[in-house]
Amino acid sequence: MKIVYVSNYFNHHQKPLSDALFHLTDGEYTFISTAPMREERRELGYVMPDAPYHLIAYSDNAAKEKAMEIIKNADVVLTGSADYSYLNERIRSRKLLIKCGERPLRHGIEPFKYLPRRIKWHRQYPSDAPIYLLCASAYAAWDYARMGMFQNRAYRWAYFTETKRYQDIDLLIEKKEKNSLLWVARLIELKHPENILEVVRRLKKDSYDLSLNIIGSGPMEESLKRIAAENEITQEVTFCGAMSPDEVRRYMERAEIFAFTSNREEGWGAVINEAMNSGCAVVGSNAAGAVPFLICDSHNGLTYQSGNVEMLYKKIRYLMDNASERKRMGKEAYRTITELWNADVAAERLINLSRRILAGEKSPQLYENGPCSMAEILKE
Repeated sequence: MKIVYVSNYFNHHQKPLSDALFHLTDGEYTFISTAPMREERRELGYVMPDAPYHLIAYSDNAAKEKAMEIIKNADVVLTGSADYSYLNERIRSRKLLIKCGERPLRHGIEPFKYLPRRIKWHRQYPSDAPIYLLCASAYAAWDYARMGMFQNRAYRWAYFTETKRYQDIDLLIEKKEKNSLLWVARLIELKHPENILEVVRRLKKDSYDLSLNIIGSGPMEESLKRIAAENEITQEVTFCGAMSPDEVRRYMERAEIFAFTSNREEGWGAVINEAMNSGCAVVGSNAAGAVPFLICDSHNGLTYQSGNVEMLYKKIRYLMDNASERKRMGKEAYRTITELWNADVAAERLINLSRRILAGEKSPQLYENGPCSMAEILKE
């Protein structure tokens, strides 16, 4: 089976899935980049890895023509945020196309944009063509359904980060630093880092001995440091700045509790995959795209209502008060990633799903949960 992934640029988050697809197709896999990586992403630590299957289509006309030919002849074409001109002929010829994406309405309906958007998207992805949706957000199926798109053609998906398999996960969890909290993201409003500072303030007031590492940089940094100083929690909170992905993972391996506080504008949140894979007990905002897919409340982590700082505080305090539950959830989080939500499982399931669609099934339902299971209409 020849599979092609067409997106704006290749980065380290896409490599695990691409490696798995390249292996399972015996090399019949190509990732096509249609645009250079933005400098903003490079500053966040994004890198473009070397890979034998990567074709940089924007380098010259010959490369673009080669890319167009590969797309035309592929059995399956996946597309992310790609230049639409690469897909026109594929869609006109009614060949299988699978769109991978986050929720499109993260800012809500936006009345002035709704109708033009709806018309444009229906033209780009006509309902009578074999076009399917892989939802890299628990709310993507609902957003597209509001546009009248992808009904019974939407499947659960994710961003699949590198999956580490530890020789002894119990030992890793046992050696974590006591009462250690971790928060990782850009320091911007949609991530709500101020909420975790408020939790630390309350915990200190309640005589908890704890530490919080905040990894990331951004426009809120100075205001957050002022908040920490004003609330007298500078001894408990360390602002670590931006770090490489490998450095972040080392912090995750040492942290007991990982807090994820983003609002509905967070399309996915790949740090959740990494924290769960590192055996952290995660407390995640229910509005972020990854949380309803990855976390089953009280089983492999805890969820809270986005923006409800009181609820966030109580959930984190519960984990600090209950070491056995904290460790159990951390281990279940690790199992969730290593056994289900990872690139190897996703690649195998994607191939199986594609085969059934190519064989004539319009809405195959092969899996009850995890990657390529049917995405439910989940409203906030």
